[in-house]
Amino acid sequence: MIEWVSLSTGARPVPQPVATPLVWVGAFGGAAVLVALLNTLVGPGRPGLALAVLSLLAALLGLCARFTAAPGTAVLCWLFLNGFAIPPAGILTWTGHRDTFWLTCLLAAALIGTALARLTNARAAYRRITAGVTATADPGDGPRGS
Repeated sequence: MIEWVSLSTGARPVPQPVATPLVWVGAFGGAAVLVALLNTLVGPGRPGLALAVLSLLAALLGLCARFTAAPGTAVLCWLFLNGFAIPPAGILTWTGHRDTFWLTCLLAAALIGTALARLTNARAAYRRITAGVTATADPGDGPRGS
């Protein structure tokens, strides 16, 4: 006898994050492309715009990454921001407050993206589990009144 079974039966696991080296490759390549694109379209003297775009990249990469990938992602984005988005291009400098602020923004964006992904996945998993429990529960199984 053939029994038709829905493919969505059973618990689905929470998606696994992407490996950290792959996230860093994405940060390296994405930051290089975005900074080159910004320098071509807008010009190299706009660090605020470059910081915003690279923070968005860090947050998007954080959506598929582990928390341990966030510091490396922030540093890679900062290297391209500091080295190529501000004049003179190709020279790394350290200006205490400015670069600390930039690293903090990039790290916060990566961590926020990762936390958002973890919360979304956990909430979806909780809904899948509780939907299965309430669908199989018998209303007569609860406490009985006297």
